[in-house]
Amino acid sequence: MNYVFLSPHFPDNFKHFVTAMNKYGINVLGIASEPYENLDYELKEGLTEYYRVDDMEDYNQLLKACGYFTFKYGKIDFIESHNEYWLEKEAQLRTDFNVNGLKSKDMPPIKKKSEMKKVFQKAKVAVARGEIIKDKEHAQQFIKKVGYPICVKPDIGVGAEGAYEISTDKQLEDFFAIKPNVDYIMEEFISGEINTFDGLIDKDGNILYLNSYVYGGVMETVRDAIDTVYYNQFKIPEDLMEAGLRSIKEFGIRNRFFHLEFFRTEEDELVALEINVRPPGGWSLDMFNYTSDISVFDLYAKMILGQENLEKPEIKYHCAFVGVRYGLENELKHNHQDSYNKYGHLIVKSGAMPDIFAGVMGNYCYIIRSKDFKELMDAAEYITCRSDF
Repeated sequence: MNYVFLSPHFPDNFKHFVTAMNKYGINVLGIASEPYENLDYELKEGLTEYYRVDDMEDYNQLLKACGYFTFKYGKIDFIESHNEYWLEKEAQLRTDFNVNGLKSKDMPPIKKKSEMKKVFQKAKVAVARGEIIKDKEHAQQFIKKVGYPICVKPDIGVGAEGAYEISTDKQLEDFFAIKPNVDYIMEEFISGEINTFDGLIDKDGNILYLNSYVYGGVMETVRDAIDTVYYNQFKIPEDLMEAGLRSIKEFGIRNRFFHLEFFRTEEDELVALEINVRPPGGWSLDMFNYTSDISVFDLYAKMILGQENLEKPEIKYHCAFVGVRYGLENELKHNHQDSYNKYGHLIVKSGAMPDIFAGVMGNYCYIIRSKDFKELMDAAEYITCRSDF
């Protein structure tokens, strides 16, 4: 089996996909712009071959790389990056090389937020009212219908990138003064916790892994520069399970990871936010492993090989991600060593977060787990506790 992996070195934990697939005899063929000598040792050992391009944004270079791999190894079976940023490039390569999976024609419902809404509605899942705004006058008409505050974000975008909360006419004026020349969608502002619906599904639609995280709004985390804490739901609520499964079926997701986000409002209702056909970001994949004592990377490798009767792992631990920010006015009460001294028995991973993720995830991060949810939350509170002024 020939598996082309775009940008296998980033983020760092993606190397475990490569080593797992290599263990099962899969030819993993990497493409990236990173110099080979800079790659992690484990990653280099797991790759069958690495093709360095000068610019990953240049589609012709990716086309040439896949052509070379086809000439040398035969037909390509998979082309993946597990990364939202390269999703359209993957799809175009699959289209051009006739590789199974999402093609260019499949992109609009999973890349455009306006098109996602239509699919969620077909799945009978509530969505926030929203429209692609053409100009300021159009925006004002929409605001008359739903009122302030509203949220505006690129129709094609990831998370809170380029998103704004607008609560006044002045803020609306300011937004249109700086608005880039791309389609923006304007939505009524929905407040509440975010419940994710995450997992892995095989080619026949069988769910091989499920998990769910609860966290506050990403926009608020970035805007207010606060520490990040999110945790898994030991048992996925029934309404989330039903909405998630209906949505996955309606989107037609197969043979890959998925990451759906829903608002849970103060009225305890679910409102769909978006779908991503990739694993959840940051260290969430590692949390899958620590939550269930498994290797989800190993499970993925077995899935693409078509191994039958894979047993769905059970959730064994409450697990939380804790990310603290540096440079805030009110300093942390407890330093890293204090946290380890008190809660080291719960900490299964810790370390600095790359700058590209720090705005959302924090500068220094922990994964903690426990059989006792209260103990887990006490530890998260201790690690993020700050001095009052």
